[in-house]
Amino acid sequence: MNVKAYLEITMKIDEVNRPAAAKVYNDYRQPFLDTIEGALTKNLLVRDEDVQVLHGFDSTEHAQAYLSSPMFKNDVFVGLKPLWSAGPEVKIYTVA
Repeated sequence: MNVKAYLEITMKIDEVNRPAAAKVYNDYRQPFLDTIEGALTKNLLVRDEDVQVLHGFDSTEHAQAYLSSPMFKNDVFVGLKPLWSAGPEVKIYTVA
């Protein structure tokens, strides 16, 4: 399947907390790919100023639905929230 939509979550995470954030990413990457409907890819992007997780989906509807999923709300969000130095920025893109 081709990626038709991306969910981008950009987080301000201090350098000292980045290993913990990477652990959350690694812990849930494969379960995300295996169990979230429409999930195709998941990549961790690191810059000096922030950390992004780029999720590829087969539709914008599945990208939006992930934000309400138990995995996101009860596991990923809970694991990452204490690491943020500012609230995250969430965007969904459609592939043209």
